[in-house]
Amino acid sequence: STIIKPACHRAAFVLTVSEYSRREISGWANVSDDRIVNVGNGVGMPFTLSGPKHDPGYPYLLYVGSHKVHKNLPRLLKAYSESGVKNDVRLIMTGVPDPQMQRNVQALQLDSSVIFIGYPDNEELAQFYRGAHALLFPSLYEGFGLPPVEAMACGTPVLTSIACALPEIVGDAGITVDPLDTGAIAHGIRRLVDDTSLIEDLRRRGLLRAAQFTWEKTAAKALSALEAAMSATDLISQ
Repeated sequence: STIIKPACHRAAFVLTVSEYSRREISGWANVSDDRIVNVGNGVGMPFTLSGPKHDPGYPYLLYVGSHKVHKNLPRLLKAYSESGVKNDVRLIMTGVPDPQMQRNVQALQLDSSVIFIGYPDNEELAQFYRGAHALLFPSLYEGFGLPPVEAMACGTPVLTSIACALPEIVGDAGITVDPLDTGAIAHGIRRLVDDTSLIEDLRRRGLLRAAQFTWEKTAAKALSALEAAMSATDLISQ
């Protein structure tokens, strides 16, 4: 805070990636809203509907992200266990489990249902998205949340949380739940496994939603802010 707050006050504009983050920065740094610009995030190749799909020979749900506390993984695992789908649909998770994660998996008797895949590159990750039944992303905190957009761009339904920027990013194209309510997460998981009409509707909505997030739009917004900052500097120097 000793570096970033003064920098926010000296900057012509502060660029961020969501309206949620814009409000948070404004309140935290005490900077007026009109100097904080939401340029968004984008998604592009290889995260598209067309392309190879990961096919391990069984249906699976997918989690993409780190194993940090705010990712809410203990509740995700508990909800997956309570959903009643573990014998039919496995859960693939990025990363490598630490000892505590391994204990959680064992305590919930998920040893044969949860698969950790390490850290795939983007090409591999796109294949995992395309082959997945759905992405599960009930995070407690996100300034944006790129995995849901990547998943939607690949035609994969999304379950995420009502926290922070995630409802703003996903809109009506995914299932949003209280991330503190494992019962709600479990119910959402069951819907994404059992309700075929919902699945198809979310695929369609997700593709349309993801199309709103492009790097071209982000670059254009960032360029506009830079040009405005340069114009202001020119006026001051005259």
